[in-house]
Formats: sequence, structure tokens, C-alpha cells
Amino acid sequence: MSKKYVRAIFPGSFDPITNGHLDVIKRGMNLFDELIIAVGRSPVKNQLFSFQDRVDMIAEIIEKEKMQSVSVESFAGLTVEYAASKQANVILRGLRSLTDVQYEFQLAMTNRAVTGIETIFILTSEQYGFTSSTLIREVANLGGDLSKLIPINVQERLKKRLSKEK
Repeated sequence: MSKKYVRAIFPGSFDPITNGHLDVIKRGMNLFDELIIAVGRSPVKNQLFSFQDRVDMIAEIIEKEKMQSVSVESFAGLTVEYAASKQANVILRGLRSLTDVQYEFQLAMTNRAVTGIETIFILTSEQYGFTSSTLIREVANLGGDLSKLIPINVQERLKKRLSKEK
């Protein structure tokens, strides 16, 4: 029996990408033949970085970490429509808390009912369970140390971005 090729997408706003996201990505690389980090373009979210900046930061990380089976793209619209356009078999999601479980469960059930696509969940490692992009932006605005929570290239861009705003 031949092995089925499995392409997964890991959608999110990644504003900015955190070490928690990278933890899920690295662990997801071991599960799938191909993993596409799908940076969503949301017109309703107040974003710190443009979608192109977010794609560029993630591309730098992929290259630096030599993540051979990982790519990054941006998309607009419904995640399931994007997944279908990429012929993805799976949506990968990270879980941090019970709050995430409730929301993600509802989303996964809806996605499966509408398109048949499966969602695979990875529990975030303990050291990143509290980390969110929103929290990162708040700590950055207050001048806190983020060196253990975000990649170095993201730290540099975040400092540059915040210094322009002040």
C-alpha cells in the first residue's frame, strides 16, 4: 500500500509569530509531508504588522531554521477555501488553554461539516502555554523583555516598528 501525501496548513494572523507558534510548526513538520504557514489577511483585526511583513518574518525563520517541508503564504477569505485551493488534507492548530479548546472545537466541527477537512490539534509546550501575539504586543508596548518568547528577527522588527510609532 502506498503512503498518502499529506499537506497541512497552519493558519493564523501571526501578528507577530511567537516561539509558541514555532513550537507547533516544528512538531507539525514531523507529522506532515508539507506544511504551509498561512498568514491571514483580516480586515477586522487591528494589525501591528502588514501581512507582507508577517510573511517576510516567517520566511526568514523558515530559511534560517532550514525547514525544508515548510512554506509561508498569505491568504484572504475563508481558511477552508484557502485549504481547498492548496489541496490541503489537514488544518493544523495549536491549543494553549481550555478557552482555545472550546473555540477551536467549534471551528473544527464547522470546517469538517462544510468541507470535510480534518483539523489536527497540537498542545503547545508548557513554556508557551500563556503566550499569545496579543500579549506579545502589550509587553512590547510597555518595553518588556521578549527574548524568550519571540524569535530574534521578530524582536528586531518589533523594536523598529514601535520606535517609529513613538
